[in-house]
Amino acid sequence: MACYNFGFILFVQDISVKKLVIVGVGLIGGSVALALKKAGVDTHIVGVGRTRNSLDEALNLGIIDAAESDIQAAVRDADMIMLAAPVAQTTQILKSIQPFLSNHTVITDAGSTKNDVLANANAMLGDQCKQFVGGHPIAGAEKSGAAAAMADLFMGKNVVITPSADTDAIAITAVTELWRTCGANVSTMSAEQHDAIFAAVSHLPHLLAFALVDDIASRPNAAQLFSFAASGFRDFTRIAGSHPEMWRDISLANKQALLNEITAFEQELATVKQLLINSDSTGLEALFERASHARNQWAKGKQ
Repeated sequence: MACYNFGFILFVQDISVKKLVIVGVGLIGGSVALALKKAGVDTHIVGVGRTRNSLDEALNLGIIDAAESDIQAAVRDADMIMLAAPVAQTTQILKSIQPFLSNHTVITDAGSTKNDVLANANAMLGDQCKQFVGGHPIAGAEKSGAAAAMADLFMGKNVVITPSADTDAIAITAVTELWRTCGANVSTMSAEQHDAIFAAVSHLPHLLAFALVDDIASRPNAAQLFSFAASGFRDFTRIAGSHPEMWRDISLANKQALLNEITAFEQELATVKQLLINSDSTGLEALFERASHARNQWAKGKQ
């Protein structure tokens, strides 16, 4: 399946992505648009959003070429549609675009959960589900909205796509080439494998960070505690500054896998607690040593 980027129009075999519709022009959707513009891809980018203010901001920043509130007008003649809104909105968005899809329109998303998105695509798109390719860029920031968008957000970052057995091969290639044009490295896996992995390495850490900050903030001496918090607290809780609505939706969408990880973490925390109760310095140091080695090896591999 051949892909070509001649510097002007993104070609994927028989598909030229002359019109890209981005539903949700925030950090992720806006960064896709900016990355394509920086790469010199001559694609007309139309933004769709919940509020006119956010769309006007994206227009004024030069992120999108046009803003549209009418979904039929937005989707008309679209070669590709990217859903970059919170995952809880996926069902309604797919339902709203389905009547206006052409047989060649590729649909993809950028959500952090994939089982629920694939189920929604099957339910809402019917036979056109074969044109849908689930995607998840492993990139982000604590800030949200169009103003937070960055052209280099995906450069060298991983993107996971989760096609099903019935997904059209040309659609898979089109989405793969889109992300590669944005500078990303693309991996393919099943939706089930994706959700299990990211419950462990992304969703649980966010949940823990939110929970710790909420605990500290709810204490009578919260102001005093925060006044003495330094770099360790800052680094551990950085992701608690992320978009609350987005993480609410992710947590509920990946509920079972996340509950499994919470249970596993509770067992690990119980082990640490018992080591402390027993004043087991040898066991505590051994646990810290294992964790430190694993973390340093991971960080070394990311450099």
